[in-house]
Order: sequence, then structure tokens, then C-alpha cells
Amino acid sequence: MAGRAFVFFNCDAEKSEASMNIFYNNVIYGNSLVSRGELLNKVMTELKAGRIKIADENVRKVESLIMKNDPVAASEFMQYGTIMGFELN
Repeated sequence: MAGRAFVFFNCDAEKSEASMNIFYNNVIYGNSLVSRGELLNKVMTELKAGRIKIADENVRKVESLIMKNDPVAASEFMQYGTIMGFELN
């Protein structure tokens, strides 16, 4: 999985690609523990600011998915936010 990168996007409730703005969300996070921590920090900052929503009972799941598993899967528990994964060549 070292050949992956992730981008967090603010988006609409349907997570339509048209609502994801690469000029607004333009930080690419690598697959290292440090980068995943930065991605988690971004998600938590957006949550605290009220720009995304995560049910209280799912916050720990999101943390675990981002830090230990597949960050893209954390998107399932977010409203108005998503994480896209990209393969690096």
C-alpha cells in the first residue's frame, strides 16, 4: 500500500465529483504514518469547524480507518466530506 496517496475533499451530501474542488482541497497525503496523521488532523479540523459531519459513535472508526486501514473507507462515515485514494506509479 506504500504506492498510494489520499486527498480529502469537502463535497455535497451525495459526494458528487462536481462538488469536489481540487483548487480548494489540494493537499495530497502520502501513505506514511505521519501523512495519515496529517490527514486525520484535517478531517478532525473540518469536523470541529462544522464543515463535515461524523456521528459521535463513528469518530473512532474513522480514526482507525485513516490510521490503520483504508482511509478511503472512512468516507462511508462522513457527510459533506470524502477521501479519495490514488495509486502512485
